[in-house]
Amino acid sequence: GSSCEKCDFETDLCKGLHELNLQPGWIRRNGRSGIGPPYSDHNGNDSAYFLSLSSDMRASSATLRTDVFLPTDKEHVCQITFHYWISQTSGKLVVGLQKHSEDTITNIWQDSGELQNQWKVNTITINSTEKYEV
Repeated sequence: GSSCEKCDFETDLCKGLHELNLQPGWIRRNGRSGIGPPYSDHNGNDSAYFLSLSSDMRASSATLRTDVFLPTDKEHVCQITFHYWISQTSGKLVVGLQKHSEDTITNIWQDSGELQNQWKVNTITINSTEKYEV
């Protein structure tokens, strides 16, 4: 069976992200917030919520961490699909993998926003023989 869990931000952070770990710089907003683009979510809904970097974070970076995931194997594959928007030339979105035996975070995907100001979607597949966070 599929253990897929849809993650949106309609009420709060979704289960997959650390509830108390919304780092400085991330805000939960929708297209009506008056902050600027995007003016809707990836479905064109202007009242649906998404996470956005606040304007005073333009020059620096902010992290989102998932909860701990269990090891993957042939039966337990991990695929994460996410929608994202990059609106500035210096913007970069990086997905990192941290295995529990390692202190370092390994970058497994990134996009520096050649196609800007539009919603894009990506799916990453993760393999790890130990517990990990993304």
